[in-house]
Amino acid sequence: QVRLVESGGGSVQPGGSLRLSCVTSGGTLNFYAIHWFRQAPGKEREGVSCISSSDGNTDYADSVKGRFTISRHNANNTVSLQMNSLKPEDTAVYYCAAAYYTDSLICDADRVSADYWGQGTQVTVSS
Repeated sequence: QVRLVESGGGSVQPGGSLRLSCVTSGGTLNFYAIHWFRQAPGKEREGVSCISSSDGNTDYADSVKGRFTISRHNANNTVSLQMNSLKPEDTAVYYCAAAYYTDSLICDADRVSADYWGQGTQVTVSS
């Protein structure tokens, strides 16, 4: 049973930084890219970023390009999302998820579906 557990959420002032982590366990995730999604109150879930299962290719939503960085640490089955220059509109519950791709070299940050999900972590950006 694949399991994903997020951590690192919290409250920060505008312009601040947070680092989210997603630890995977319970199975091999070959051909599964790891995605970060977010959902703000009253809004639809949106893709934020993803990293492919091979070669670590990444993709970002336009709203976070240049501010967020996704990275993979294979030694401890962790994918991190470094979030800098945070804005109030980044406030949301952030979810880590694993999504299957037939091509292990790609992922698409605009994708909104996934096969395995974490429980989510709250990020609040407010002064």
